[in-house]
Amino acid sequence: MKSVYFDNASTTSVDRRVMDAMLPFFTENFGNANSAHQFGRYSKVAIEDARELIAKLIGAEPSEIIFTSGGTESDNAIIKGVVAATRKTEIITSTIEHHAVIHPAESLKRSGVKIIYLQPDSSGVIQPEQVAEAITDQTAIVSLMHVNNEIGSINPIKEIAEVCRERKVPFHSDTVQSVGKIPVNVRDLGLDALSISAHKIYGPKGIGVLYVKNGTPWIPWLQGGSQERRRRGGTSNVTGIIGLAEALKYATVEQEAHLKHFEELRKAAVEGLNKRFSGRFQINGPQSGGVPHILNIGFIPDGEKALDGEMLLLNLDIDGVCVSNGSACTSGAMEPSHVLKGIGIPDPIAKSSIRVSFGKQNSLDEIDFFIEKLDGILERMMATAT
Repeated sequence: MKSVYFDNASTTSVDRRVMDAMLPFFTENFGNANSAHQFGRYSKVAIEDARELIAKLIGAEPSEIIFTSGGTESDNAIIKGVVAATRKTEIITSTIEHHAVIHPAESLKRSGVKIIYLQPDSSGVIQPEQVAEAITDQTAIVSLMHVNNEIGSINPIKEIAEVCRERKVPFHSDTVQSVGKIPVNVRDLGLDALSISAHKIYGPKGIGVLYVKNGTPWIPWLQGGSQERRRRGGTSNVTGIIGLAEALKYATVEQEAHLKHFEELRKAAVEGLNKRFSGRFQINGPQSGGVPHILNIGFIPDGEKALDGEMLLLNLDIDGVCVSNGSACTSGAMEPSHVLKGIGIPDPIAKSSIRVSFGKQNSLDEIDFFIEKLDGILERMMATAT
């Protein structure tokens, strides 16, 4: 049976070119980068070459690049590390951040830290003025994502960074869904910290980056060794680091072509939805101006007949279409997405919503396949909905 994968915001396949670059470091070049012998030195050089490449691609200094296990660790490390360093008692974030930001922030409440949640508009965007009004002399850090992982909205982080810089407050952005998809340069954007995850850009799972601008108040979160200049203990994931650097290189070089491809796929999907389901669905989040690779679709109840979103996902999967109902980290939850609730989507629609996220391997024929399967599934489900 034919299957199509439209869950690229959750994870992507590893690019063959990336895999080819990684393979030698699983076998002949397997040395521990902290070992003094030639095997270790070779791995150490490879890591530092990767660090320099990544720094160049995002406009940072190599000394500002810290390798982590992924976006979740990076988010935890910067939030907890800045609070520990500044000893201030307030964190500013939003109601629709990834749980990798919300949960570590919430965990600090036990230490007396107050979380200030900014409310986005109906498109999922936080305005700089909101940040300016929320900052106080006790603000330790502002953490707002660049691109929302469920609805694809883009925050004006350059303007938000200017507000934070004027008030001398560190600004962190989770850029997991923007790096490699749209231009991200830390100097141009004015960021003090950002998070990156390799597996969102056709790299391996289990490796990421925390960028921390030199001079930013921050105490390392994970101790246990001298790796990463004592900023992140643990044996260096050499293969992952090589894969991350290669993936970011190709994503950056091919970014414009991929962006155009995603725009074509999104346009075809919206046209197909309008043709088959006009008046029966809505696009959650930005109608325009967001990233094109994420499309969040909510199905409007027919009177009292609300659609069962979990059953919709299951039926699509049975018919060979892989999508999600939001973040992969919260899939399977019965509650409606906190992101959709955060932008004011009513529960019946939020619970019936799916996220379609495109990858470079997807085709227009797959869009047609998705629309065709969705049509039949919705017809069956609406006939039996209660």
